[in-house]
Amino acid sequence: MPSLRNILAAVLPLACTAVVDAAGPGRRNVKSLHGLPQENTNGGSQLGTFSAPTYPQWMDGPHPGGSQTPWGNRNAQNCNPYNPNDIPNTGVTRHYSWTVTNTTMAPDGVELAMLVANGAFPGETIEANWGDWIEVAVTNGFTVEGTSIHWHGFLQTGTPYMDGTPGVTQCPIAPGKTFTYRFRAELYGTSWWHGHYSAQYVNGLSGAIIIHGPASDSNYDIDVGPVFLSDWFHDYENNLIEDIFYATETCVPHCPPMSNNMLIQGKNNYPCNTTSLPCTPNAGLASFKFQTGKKHRLRLINHAAEALLFFSIDGYTMSVIANDFVPIEPYETDLVVMGVGQRTDVIVTGKDNAQESVYMRVTEGPSGLGPAGKTGCSLNTGVSIEATAPIYYQEADTSILPNTTSAINGSRYLFPTNCGNTPLQSTIPSYAMEVKQPDKTLAFLMTGNYNATGAFVWYMNNVTFFGDYNDPILYEAKLGNTDNFTTERQVYDMGNATVLRLVLTSVGFPASHPMHIHGHNMQVLAEGVGSWDGTTIINPSNPMRRDTQIVRPNGYLVVQIELTNPGVWAFHCHVAWHISEGMNINILERPADVKGEVALPYVMAETCRDWAAWTGGHVVPQIDSGL
Repeated sequence: MPSLRNILAAVLPLACTAVVDAAGPGRRNVKSLHGLPQENTNGGSQLGTFSAPTYPQWMDGPHPGGSQTPWGNRNAQNCNPYNPNDIPNTGVTRHYSWTVTNTTMAPDGVELAMLVANGAFPGETIEANWGDWIEVAVTNGFTVEGTSIHWHGFLQTGTPYMDGTPGVTQCPIAPGKTFTYRFRAELYGTSWWHGHYSAQYVNGLSGAIIIHGPASDSNYDIDVGPVFLSDWFHDYENNLIEDIFYATETCVPHCPPMSNNMLIQGKNNYPCNTTSLPCTPNAGLASFKFQTGKKHRLRLINHAAEALLFFSIDGYTMSVIANDFVPIEPYETDLVVMGVGQRTDVIVTGKDNAQESVYMRVTEGPSGLGPAGKTGCSLNTGVSIEATAPIYYQEADTSILPNTTSAINGSRYLFPTNCGNTPLQSTIPSYAMEVKQPDKTLAFLMTGNYNATGAFVWYMNNVTFFGDYNDPILYEAKLGNTDNFTTERQVYDMGNATVLRLVLTSVGFPASHPMHIHGHNMQVLAEGVGSWDGTTIINPSNPMRRDTQIVRPNGYLVVQIELTNPGVWAFHCHVAWHISEGMNINILERPADVKGEVALPYVMAETCRDWAAWTGGHVVPQIDSGL
């Protein structure tokens, strides 16, 4: 992969000029609040501008029996979302077409080489109704590497080959080739899509997903849509990956990747006097509109590479109605905590002053390498650890920034007490599912250390995962080759088991690990610091469910899934650096059904042939696990 310097030299530089209008075909002219137009900071994305859309409670489509909604009488309390027979059969397919390319943008004023779909960061928001099918044609416009897209949180029942994990469920899309993903919206709520080839999403290859469906509290007036939250790094992902393998606390020879900034909707300002890179001061903040007295739904998404994020709105409380793709019984909070990959839907009630403006804000707190007693849960340079975005009511002066401040006590961001999710007692799924007795239990010790080559890697039971792009695990399982995988492929064959319990214990290096499972929502039975006592389950009649849950530093996590979805499913830490360093296992579920019933479309083999042909003449610089 070319260096950051070479990539920057190969693309047109951005002009560091005063504000100008930036308009594309069919779009209104949009101005940033300050120094750069939207085209320069975020390309074709309209998120964070006053041109950003709000969303209906459902899209056009059939309404069964003339019902009010496309999902008929189904609601969040009475319908099992994991029963295929309960999913609305809309017969509708939503189509998208993207080309992924290298470009240069300046989300916070600092010019960077970025990887984007259709020239936008954040990328296009996918929108569908519950039960719809989604098709996305992805053309790889890169010239030096493959790509793939993962549809985070989707079950992929019957379509495990569309999961988008290279070396696990597909071969990468070769440069110049197009692959069309097709999968069903079996669950509903908020999610995101992202590149899963190495750490491509860290440089921008990502976007939001909205699946309209019943909510635990549908009594809201305005769906504001996705609120994309992230840490941000002033370097190319390949350079950052090199840093993680050879980093030390003394920064010799490399510092660990430490975020330079935080973004909301891909936007923030950065103090240009602290960087030698091309930088425009006051590049521009994201902005939002509220209406007095109205209830606003915000779909929060943690798109970070590493950071555990803390979200708040100055002076407001929020009603939490969903975590990941799971509606929950609403509860009130003034601070939402999310690990990488997690989503939280909240409802915020507008106040009465139509001239008011107020900040929403996201922070990762102080750096985890700070002084004793004042460290945070993530790593950053300390220069810019917070992003704000003004919210304007209908009569507010949008040329003036708010003057509000946060009432959140800074101690709530500190390590180690706050490096985890909301207590499980507070998060109750709207649809109740009791805990079953597992017939298979796997326990994993999660550790980090330097291997024989001097590289720092993460281990699960003393093994670090390494994928083979040319030989996806799913394809081997389809051929019946289930017992000849090398150790580093980390394949766990579940045989005929029906319920799997996973017990994770993190020791040694004190980091948070947001563990994400593909192909499932998992029941979260217990979590905490230290080791599980082997018996305690929080709310066994209806434990929290989600697809991503944090393992606290030097803590434990106990989760459970029902093995009803034939396929090969990655289960990994969603910190980009940790999965690059091998913190992943692969669950081979119902292998007999994979071999006998999962029909791989011909296009999967064609994609592998295209990849094999390309790699036959090019060296693939796979310096990490591949995921």
